Order: sequence, then structure tokens, then C-alpha cells
Amino acid sequence: MNRLRNLLAACAALGLLGQGAAQAADPTKINVGILLPLTGTFGAVAETQKEGALLAVDVVNQRGGLDMPWGKVKVEGIVNDDEAKLDVGVRRYRYMISQDIKGLGGQTWAPLAYAINALVSKNPLPYFPVCVMAKDAFEKGKIAPSTFAAAYSPWTVGYMAGLSAVKTLGKKKIFFLARSDSWGWDIRDGVYAAAKELGGEIVGYDEASLGTSDFTTILQKVKAAKPDVFIAAQFGGDAVALLKQVHQMGLGKDMTIFNAFITNVVAKGVPPEALENVYAMHYFYYDLDGFEDKELAKSAREFTELYKGKYKTPPDAYATIAYIAYKEMFRGFEAAKSFDSAKVADALKANGGKFTTVKGPAHWREDHAAVYKYAAFLVKGKGPKEKKGEWDLFNVMGSLGGDSIMPPLKSLGY
Repeated sequence: MNRLRNLLAACAALGLLGQGAAQAADPTKINVGILLPLTGTFGAVAETQKEGALLAVDVVNQRGGLDMPWGKVKVEGIVNDDEAKLDVGVRRYRYMISQDIKGLGGQTWAPLAYAINALVSKNPLPYFPVCVMAKDAFEKGKIAPSTFAAAYSPWTVGYMAGLSAVKTLGKKKIFFLARSDSWGWDIRDGVYAAAKELGGEIVGYDEASLGTSDFTTILQKVKAAKPDVFIAAQFGGDAVALLKQVHQMGLGKDMTIFNAFITNVVAKGVPPEALENVYAMHYFYYDLDGFEDKELAKSAREFTELYKGKYKTPPDAYATIAYIAYKEMFRGFEAAKSFDSAKVADALKANGGKFTTVKGPAHWREDHAAVYKYAAFLVKGKGPKEKKGEWDLFNVMGSLGGDSIMPPLKSLGY
């Protein structure tokens, strides 16, 4: 009798263990990591990225959660601050792993994205960086099988800027100002590639470190070189400082000013009179009502209303990168019917890697970079007389996209 009781108890215990294992494998709620530099140099941009990520979480939860084979699964975004520091970011990434996150997105600072990409190469996790990662990170053997980058490399930013300056605006003589790091050098290489291809001439070059506040000496060199166009790689607070000084020195009267990559948050920090007639590439500008692709304009308008409904302001470029990245993370989970990183990666690459975004069609390339029909929009800054509101910053002049604006796969070792 005792043996029978012990056997029944053991069976019951095994049954409970089995049930617990099933529950762990088939959760009704999951955590995803949102790791960004919410304090420090990139804080303002990181805040918009956080908003885009959390909006994607809201959207999936409002339809009941992820549609998984065992039922609906709610998503919770776990937010943490990486401070744009390698040691802090890696430590907080590991903490998030201990919180059993099923996927991670984040980073504004490319070196940390590169470091986390290396970590997920060793211990696979679906990882979606929402910054513009260095071109080297996409090389064969370096990009992790489970890393998918919703933005391209700075090389593409530079190539699009060079192409727009020479081909669209007809400016042949270029003075280029880099930032003294992979961001600036990759943009430089992209600008130079476009100039060489189209017959442009580099008549001057300089570079400045991140955090430079006084560009006077450099701008005197720019003025002396007499270029048709001055293209600068500066971003964030550096771009604000540069464009203010460009205006103070009156350089826009003698040449076209082109800030390679811009966001609304950056543009809003520039006085309207200094932003006027400044050209830039913009990953996503919310007001596309006058754009020739009416379907795209409708999509952008709907996304803008959705975003404004939660945050009261129109979506910025990096908010859109994050929104697209997390939507793809969730699509990967549902298509794979699993949270396993290898299955998620295979699901994202299926059917040519095609997916739809709020800024038009896209597909995942072999290097796990997103290729967009509309990779970026050529914008032109509005002056004080043209502005109709706080966020009325640019006129959209055109767009670039497709495989042709990406670095050749061969150059990345594929």
C-alpha cells in the first residue's frame, strides 16, 4: 500500500513538473528589452527611440498580444539606461538577460551595438539595434545570425548625401567635414564613392571629434575652399552647434549647406533662420502629404496620428527606426511560432525577407541590413516665414532607396 501511495505521489509530482515545463515553454506574457542611452549626449534621441519601441509594444497588446500557437501572449517592454558606455551597457544587458527577455532592441551609440552584437553571437538572442551601426559590423562573420538592423550603415547615409548633392542639386565641388570616428569616416567613404561615380570633386576635407563646440577654424577653411556644397557628418548637439555657426558666418550665401543625417529633435534645436535652406537626409519625415506615392503618404499619416495619440508630437526618425525594429521582432516571433533565435531569424529571412513598414516596403538583405524602397528622404529646412507650426521643419524634396544605395555585399565579404 505504501509503495502504491509513493508511486501515485511520484506520478502526480511528475505531472505537475510537466505542467510547469509546458507553462514555461508556452508563456502568456513575455519581456523584451529596451536598452538605450537615456542620459547623456544622446538622451534626446534615445527618448524618441524608447517611445517608438513602447508604441510597438502597445500596438501588439491592443490586439490581444502576440498570436502564438498556444494562444495570445502579452508583451512587456523592460526599459534600462545604457548611458552610452560599454561597461554599463554590457552590465545592463546581462541584467536584462537575467530578467528572461525574449528579444532585445536598442542603442543609439554604435560601438555598444557592436559589442552587444558580439555577445548575441556567442549566446543567441533576437537582437534589433535601432541605431546606424558601423559598416564593419555588417561584414560576413561579424554580424550575429540573430541580429537584424532596422537602419543602414553610415556609409549609406554618406552615399545618399553625396548622390543628392551631386546628382539632384547639381553641386560638383564638395568640402566634407567628418566626425573623428567610424560614424564620420563611414559617411566620408560613402560621400566619396558617390562623388567618384558621378564626377564630383572633393575640394576640402577636415574632421572634428564628438562633442566639438567651436567650428570657427574649420569653417574658415571651408569658406576659403569655395566649394559648391559643404557636407557635414555632425549629428545631435554637434550638428546644432555647427549649423548655428555656419549661419553666423554667412556660409549659406556662398554655398549649399548639407547636413548628412538629421532628425526633428536636432532640427528643432537649430534657430529657423539657421535651418532655412539647409539640406539633409532624413530616415523618416512625418509630413509626406505632398509626396508622389499616395499610399506611402497615407501610411505616414496614419502612423503619425497613432504616435501623436500617445505622445502628442509627431514621430521622429529614430522613433520610427525603433518602431519598425520592434514590429519586426514581433513578426519574427509570430512567423517562427517560437522565441528561439534561430527560428526567428529563419522566419524573418523567408520569402526573400520581405516586410512592410510605415514608410513603405522593405526586405532583409544577406547582411541582415534592412533595404527600403524609401531609405531616406531629401529634406530642405524651412525658414521662419515658411513655418506653420512648432514641428513644421522641412520640405520633402525627394527620396532614395533600394539595393543601389547600400554598400555592395562583395565589399562586406559575401
